[in-house]
Amino acid sequence: MTTRGVLYVHSAPRALCPHVEWAVAGVLGTRVQLDWIRQPASPGTWRAEFSWQGESGTASKLASALRGWQMLRFEVTAEPCSTAEGERYSATPELGIFHAVIGIHGDIMIPEDRLRAALARSAQGETQLEAEIAKLLGKPWDDELEPFRYAGEGAPVRWLHQVV
Repeated sequence: MTTRGVLYVHSAPRALCPHVEWAVAGVLGTRVQLDWIRQPASPGTWRAEFSWQGESGTASKLASALRGWQMLRFEVTAEPCSTAEGERYSATPELGIFHAVIGIHGDIMIPEDRLRAALARSAQGETQLEAEIAKLLGKPWDDELEPFRYAGEGAPVRWLHQVV
């Protein structure tokens, strides 16, 4: 079963851009050429968006292929399909990688065991429950990536054709 998604490279040094393309091509099994534009939130870096289609699990393969580069900020999303939930991966140099399962209405679905672990850490005084829930929802990654998400001058505009 196939799904589709989007790779958002929020910032990459110029020297890393061809390596990102090769990594994505290796996962998708086809030549990939991204349209790179300057990233105004981080001078000297570049950004790109790429819509992809592939088998269920492609988002995790893309995230795995890109996660090793320390200077890269990216997100990979996959839409839900008949055999799998949607997913989102976010990565920053400071925080590493975040993964969330996304339901059909766009909500993050947090597994019961992760919620129980967050409650246990909070009950033991290791952390505050609010901070644990924020991490489960990916808030630290969203906070760090938000300045990079704003479209720079010349960024492509994505028109939405289907409204849920």
